[in-house]
Amino acid sequence: MKTVLITGCSSGYGLETARYFLAQGWQVIATMRTLQEGLFPPSKNLRILALDVTRPDSILAVLDTAGPIDVLVNNAGIGLFGAFEATPMSTIRDLFETNTFGVMAMCQAVIPQFRERQAGIIINVTSSATLAPFPLVAPYTASKMAIEGFTASLELELKTFNVQVKLVEPGYGPTTRFTANGQQRMQGLIPAAYELFAHSVFAGFANILAVTREIDVAETVWRAASDTSNQLRFPAGADALALMQLA
Repeated sequence: MKTVLITGCSSGYGLETARYFLAQGWQVIATMRTLQEGLFPPSKNLRILALDVTRPDSILAVLDTAGPIDVLVNNAGIGLFGAFEATPMSTIRDLFETNTFGVMAMCQAVIPQFRERQAGIIINVTSSATLAPFPLVAPYTASKMAIEGFTASLELELKTFNVQVKLVEPGYGPTTRFTANGQQRMQGLIPAAYELFAHSVFAGFANILAVTREIDVAETVWRAASDTSNQLRFPAGADALALMQLA
C-alpha cells in the first residue's frame, strides 16, 4: 500500500485531496498547521499531523513520524488579494515563506529518501495565476511562479534518480476558503485610489462560469501521482484547462 503526505489539509483542495486518496485505498498522512477534529471519517489508513512548513523543526518532526512515503503533495499555501503598492514587504515575505520557501523546504527534506530508494513523486500545487496574468494578485502570482520555475528545473535534476516531479495548477475555486483565510492579512490593501478598479475586478469574479471545484484538484493530483509519463504540468479545473489551451 502506497503512502502520500499532503500539506495544507485543513480545508479546500488539500482536504479533498486527502479524502480522495483515502478512498483509493492509500495510506494518507494529512498535515495542517493547526489540528482540527472531525474533518475525516475514522480510518486505519489515516494519520493527521501538525505541520508548519515555515519551520524546519516541524518539517523534520513530521517526516520522522511519517516514516517512508511514496508521494509528497505540497498543497499548503496562503492567498493574498490587494494592490501591490499598498502591500507591506513584510506581508510579501510571509507569503513567500509559505508558498515558496515552505515548498522548497519540504522538497529538500524528502529528496534524500526518494533518491536513495530511486523512487518517489513530488507534486507541487501552484495556481492558474501562473497560466495567465490576473490583477491584484502580483505577490501571490510571484510566489507561485517561483515554484513553477523551481519545479521544472528540479524535475530535470531528479530524473536521473528515477524521482518524478509534477505541477498541478488549479483554477479559481470560489467554494474554497482562499479569501476567508487571508482576510486579516488583506486588510488595508485596497486604498482609495484602487477602489473603483478593485470593485470591477471583484464584480468580474461573480460572472465567471468555468471554475475549479475541490474534487477537480483532488482528481488531478491523483492523476499526477499515477502518471508514468514525462508530463510536468497538470491544469486542474475547467478554467485552468481553458487557460492552458490559450497559453
